[in-house]
Amino acid sequence: MKRPTVFIDRDGTINIEAGYINHEDNFIIYPFVYQAIRLLNKLDILAIVVTNQAGVAKGYFPLENVYKLHNKMVRLLENNGAKIDGIYFCPHHKDAKIREFKKDCGCRKPKPGMINRAITELAVDTDFMYVIGDKVSDIELGVNCKCKTALVMTGYGKAEIEKLKSKNITADFIGENLLDAVYFVIDDLKKRGYPLFL
Repeated sequence: MKRPTVFIDRDGTINIEAGYINHEDNFIIYPFVYQAIRLLNKLDILAIVVTNQAGVAKGYFPLENVYKLHNKMVRLLENNGAKIDGIYFCPHHKDAKIREFKKDCGCRKPKPGMINRAITELAVDTDFMYVIGDKVSDIELGVNCKCKTALVMTGYGKAEIEKLKSKNITADFIGENLLDAVYFVIDDLKKRGYPLFL
């Protein structure tokens, strides 16, 4: 059965923005994230992480580092009763130092590759898709994939509002953090008549 889906940015949305994170000790999840993901789980809404990780391409950390951080993220969430349904990341960059990742790919946000892949691999209801993140590229990703969008004020969010205006792009919702954005998703699904069972 197809399910409503929330595509969630990682750095600055799930965990504290710390530049190119090259060690697990620097990966710290915001405390409100656990409740936000638990709510999605409870309502049978898919929670999928979509993240650009150009630090791999630029040689700041090895590919293995991304998997270590994601394992930590999954473990911390599970320890707090929350579950991620999928993780997609883009390690490429057109100006990469590492040759195998030097690529103007179709998966780097705001291009739709990661969401398109999730649609083919998971039970995504394409009529009810949302993107939540702290950057213009997250909102552009949502627009490119016909998702509703939410910009959060954690991470780079506050600085990105002006960039959105300059590009004449509007997020469907602007909120303080991921939990606020999840409440927006729930309210929007109710308004659109989607049967949510609390």
